[in-house]
Amino acid sequence: MYNAEELTGKVASALESLACDRKPRGLYEPIRYVLSLGGKRMRPVLMLMAYNMYKADVERVMRVALGLEMYHNFTLLHDDLMDRADVRRGKPCVHKVWDDNTAILSGDNMLVMAYGLVASCPARDLPAVLSTFTGTALQIDEGQQYDMEFEKRMDVTEEEYLEMIRLKTSVLLACALRIGAILGGASEEDAQALYAYGEKVGLAFQLQDDYLDVYGDFKTFGKAIGGDILCNKKTFMLINALAHAPRDLKAGLERWLLAQSFDPQEKIAAVRDIYTRVGVDRMAKERIASYIAQAEAILGEVALPEERKAVLRQWTGQLLGREK
Repeated sequence: MYNAEELTGKVASALESLACDRKPRGLYEPIRYVLSLGGKRMRPVLMLMAYNMYKADVERVMRVALGLEMYHNFTLLHDDLMDRADVRRGKPCVHKVWDDNTAILSGDNMLVMAYGLVASCPARDLPAVLSTFTGTALQIDEGQQYDMEFEKRMDVTEEEYLEMIRLKTSVLLACALRIGAILGGASEEDAQALYAYGEKVGLAFQLQDDYLDVYGDFKTFGKAIGGDILCNKKTFMLINALAHAPRDLKAGLERWLLAQSFDPQEKIAAVRDIYTRVGVDRMAKERIASYIAQAEAILGEVALPEERKAVLRQWTGQLLGREK
């Protein structure tokens, strides 16, 4: 079996050789730029890991894995535009390097390219793979819509938020594992268990992302720290701070949420202090640990020898052990 580093290298090499030389250049250059920004390549690596649990010839399904990575980067490109983000993986976002219309059109083209790559799977698996992929794409759009609607509300509950991030983030990780299992010839029970595992890992990953936006380090996180705080984004941290803060701290937090003019670093520091005093950092860590434990129990249900699951288990541990 391949380890995570080997699979990541294979994905990176395949992405570099992926033909993206069509014209006009102004449509495809942003796509090359997005794909060159790097990242963990989680979705294609997870798909190949699941496949490799059952079969060895991972190159046979590499284009499907690249389709998942293309789709993921399409969602990031449009997400950055909607959020008016400045930086992605330490580099300027596409709409900053080019413009909004280019970001929209290049993103649309990435979606079409993603479907073409995913549809390159063996014909016998095409219905199941496309059904999984299309259902996932719909759920991600639903999650994005919830995310936008939440920005206009002050009464978002933790339950609503967790469902939103399941849709927006977790289901693509789950989709990757399920598609890999399908292509590898796994039983439906194994494929579904791996899907459920991906959901739990995705929830833990997004909650950790929320945590690191407040308490992380720019050099290791890859995004400006405090971005969610500056735009009053509804995160696990903010929702629970509003729900659990005593009256004086809640009033202070609400003043920062309503402030129109402020020093960015002052706001980040003040809100971080409120989160810490409320104990939201502890709440986030506890919920992350709970999801990790649930994921581990689900992986135990997959009907394979433990050594066939070791690479996936180790990779997940490294992913969720990101530095602050």
